[in-house]
Amino acid sequence: MIGIFGGTFDPVHFGHLRPALELAEALRLDEMRLLPAGRPPHRDPPVAPPEARRHMVELAIEPEPTLQLDDRELRRPGPSWMVDTLTELRAEVGDRPLLLVVGSDAVTSLHHWHRWRELFRLAHLVVAGRPGWEPSPQAPAWAELEERRLASAEALAERPAGGVLFRAVTPLEISSTAIRRLLAEGGNPRYLLPETVLQWIRRHRIYDRPGQPASGTAGQEGR
Repeated sequence: MIGIFGGTFDPVHFGHLRPALELAEALRLDEMRLLPAGRPPHRDPPVAPPEARRHMVELAIEPEPTLQLDDRELRRPGPSWMVDTLTELRAEVGDRPLLLVVGSDAVTSLHHWHRWRELFRLAHLVVAGRPGWEPSPQAPAWAELEERRLASAEALAERPAGGVLFRAVTPLEISSTAIRRLLAEGGNPRYLLPETVLQWIRRHRIYDRPGQPASGTAGQEGR
């Protein structure tokens, strides 16, 4: 089984990496692909350029073979619609189960996603949230989610797509926005993201304000 964990990863941090690894292990996935968004259609464009975000993810997942980079959205022009990505993946993997991970915040706005009902034809949805979290029955997509809810993780392997599994993950309240702000202000975001990623950001001054000296200790390089 293949998991898909999307995000802008601007920058990637432990709030992304820990849930991705937990789900990969708990659901016994063959691989969990981290999928950096190229041009997210419903939010401001990322601060870091595509190549920088791709490299930061590579550095972050290097020690963990279960986590893999899928950079197709960075290479594809136009808005990064998930339905297009899953269509490509389905053509590549045949009948293998695909599991799209969505956060509890994202699932409440699922009805705003481009051609969102087609997602179920292409993949299972794994809704990752705090322990005990459930969507509100007032959520516009609630009826669809409830109808497709699976009783166990084992059911994901029985068919390629179409199910919904709610799964608790360790809640790590880490924000890419807050990390960028810390770096721009000369603060220290150590222990919020992998050290290799932090040192690479500092070396290349990815999030420094214009005219600001590079933050961090001289001579420390991640790669």
